[in-house]
Amino acid sequence: MANDIKDAGLAQKGKSRIQWADSMMPVLGLIRNRFSEEQPLKGIKIAACLHVTSETANLARTLKAGGATVHLCASNPLSTQDEVAASLVKDYGIEVFAIRSENRETYYSHIHSVLDVNPHITMDDGADLVSTIHSERKNLVSEIIAGTEETTTGVIRLRSMAKKGVLEYPIIAVNDADTKHLFDNRYGTGQSTIDGILRATNILLAGSVFVICGYGWCGRGIAMRARGMGAKVIICEIDPLRGLEANMDGYSVMPLMEACPKGDIFVTSTGDKNVISNEHFKEMKDRAIVANAGHFNVEINLGGLEKLAVKKRKIRRDIEQFTLKSGKRINILAEGRLINLAAAEGHPSMVMDMSFANQALCSEFLAKEGRDLKKKVYPVPMEIDKQIAQLKLKSMGIKIDKLTQEQEEYLSAWEMGT
Repeated sequence: MANDIKDAGLAQKGKSRIQWADSMMPVLGLIRNRFSEEQPLKGIKIAACLHVTSETANLARTLKAGGATVHLCASNPLSTQDEVAASLVKDYGIEVFAIRSENRETYYSHIHSVLDVNPHITMDDGADLVSTIHSERKNLVSEIIAGTEETTTGVIRLRSMAKKGVLEYPIIAVNDADTKHLFDNRYGTGQSTIDGILRATNILLAGSVFVICGYGWCGRGIAMRARGMGAKVIICEIDPLRGLEANMDGYSVMPLMEACPKGDIFVTSTGDKNVISNEHFKEMKDRAIVANAGHFNVEINLGGLEKLAVKKRKIRRDIEQFTLKSGKRINILAEGRLINLAAAEGHPSMVMDMSFANQALCSEFLAKEGRDLKKKVYPVPMEIDKQIAQLKLKSMGIKIDKLTQEQEEYLSAWEMGT
């Protein structure tokens, strides 16, 4: 079995982390038990480009329990937990190509390594796997049944490919499942982004001015948690509906240029590039803190900042300080990478339980139905979404009501009125 990890000696520590996460992922555990019995993925090769964390490890274990062979690489150079990678290889026999802080060349060589197995299903977190297949490994397409995508950023890329008619195989947008984006994006990103910022800086949020670029589900979650810790939150948006919603949710809303002189902390969460650029850096106050909660570091124009700066120094493990000609200092967290994973541990296991349950069940669906799908981006089947929500409620000991037969008939009839 081929692998490229940092240190196999870290496996025992990694196994403990995986077991701890597993104890808080009951839905995925139930799916794993069923998969072990039914083997719905028998003979399926899965190439997965995901954050190599303890939660991802439990997804990989579940897929393997279902009969799949899993080949995993990192979807972000700074998100790999090296001890988890070691345990996956040593304790669970899963092929891993991921090393924390790997450079760009190594990152893409790892992507090619998982593609070398000629996968049947791809599992992406940002669409780098799919992008590499379409640009450099088109010979693999004939063997690929379908794929899944975990992130908003990736879904944006894939929908663009489908719209242009260049997408070569069907993809399920796991990100768009209600049990994913309503919970993972809002509650997971909300909490873990704040966690990453605090671990990187140890600043006090109470009383600070916290600027968020983007008011999608991730932005909503970050805003909610920042306000909960006493920050004064400003939302910057390009969508009038989201701007209106942010205003009615009680936040200040303004263009980013107006927010720059006011903000103490800036977080991007948009899925687009150069959201914070040179003109913004120049208007920020001295010692402004800038972080990214979007999948790729392109949301912050780091190249532009490098050119503006007359001095750069690393002042904490996850803080680089750039001094401009004016004397202002701009603090970039975690190289502009995904702050919650680069400076902290990512989403809590309890919320990833639902996201990865979607990945597992969608893989099962694709193994059965994928060959009949067209080359486009599909939503998660509603029955999968509802099944996961029901299992999660059950695991939490929560019961909900059911419609009576009379109520069902009323909802399905057009004849009955007031």
